[in-house]
Amino acid sequence: MSENPLPQPLPTKEEGILRTLQLGASASLLTLIFLCLAWESILAPLKPSGSLLILKTLPLLLPLFGILKGKRYTYQWASMFILFYFTEGVVRAWADKGLSAKLAVVEVVLTLLFFICAIYYAKLTRRPPQ
Repeated sequence: MSENPLPQPLPTKEEGILRTLQLGASASLLTLIFLCLAWESILAPLKPSGSLLILKTLPLLLPLFGILKGKRYTYQWASMFILFYFTEGVVRAWADKGLSAKLAVVEVVLTLLFFICAIYYAKLTRRPPQ
């Protein structure tokens, strides 16, 4: 007769929310990285041969592993860091035309999603006051 393993306890509501926030932040950051690479290399570069603006993707790699691992401190500083990309998206959505303006709107949406997920993740994972 085989033994039935004990059922795993269901995650609490807060653990589910944290997991959703971490997934939202991770997905939006990864999508933003790929968007920036595609935007400045293939989709709508400033010059037909490509642009050095592709290097704007490199700073997005700094918080990547901390976000994927759920490190609270990374969520804190990355929530402020992402605002540079939000600002760039707003400016380019207003100033650019055509596909570049549409990509800028996508950038704004992704940065807002990341920002909201990051600040709530940092808030929910803080230590209770002693």
